Amino acid sequence: MPKVSVVIPTMNEEASIGRVLDEVHAALAGWDYEVVIVDTASRDRTREIAKARGARVVDEPRRGYGRAYKTGFAAARGEIVATLDADLTYPADRIPEFARLVASGEAHFVSGDRMSQLPEGAMTGMHRVGNAILNFTFRALYRYPIHDSQSGMWVFRRAILDGLAVHSSGMSFSEELKHEVIRRRYRFREVPIRYRARVGDKKIRSVRDATKNEIWLVRKRFGWTRPEP
Repeated sequence: MPKVSVVIPTMNEEASIGRVLDEVHAALAGWDYEVVIVDTASRDRTREIAKARGARVVDEPRRGYGRAYKTGFAAARGEIVATLDADLTYPADRIPEFARLVASGEAHFVSGDRMSQLPEGAMTGMHRVGNAILNFTFRALYRYPIHDSQSGMWVFRRAILDGLAVHSSGMSFSEELKHEVIRRRYRFREVPIRYRARVGDKKIRSVRDATKNEIWLVRKRFGWTRPEP
């Protein structure tokens, strides 16, 4: 199987990063893989824990969800890239399944769908409402029946990145990345996953981030975006 690079952005994740990496190592035992941690100026033991568990730590002092991923993708050495959040919300044990779909050619990009099988208590009510609004907007603007436009668990063939015009360096990176994959007619597939309640401090600000993402969806639809630093 092709080499897999697991890219995980971090910022003060000492409460969860060790368990996340343990899950990654267990899931990919027997695979050729690497783990790339993109750290944004953590002030706790995130970096030390990650290094002790065999991850390669890449510094990205600039804030931004999308910025961290752009840096991580540039540093990744695998033919297939997988992503996870560092807060233990996403099931790392599904990475091999998704990677096989990509390696076999069944998909270029696989996205974990949190919303179709969302357990009670895994997400706040406000967060659920925000996701529902953003999914509705994505479907209406782009005429595509997406289930989870905001998911942060993806597995894809690294080579497709060169053909994607992803401008956002913030939270809207996730929805823009999916839109670009769909727009370029790459094989996009959503697979339901079991999402979990996060471990550690909350970083997403539901109302503000959802509003920014909503605005970005509209700007993207009408070509009012440009690359962010």
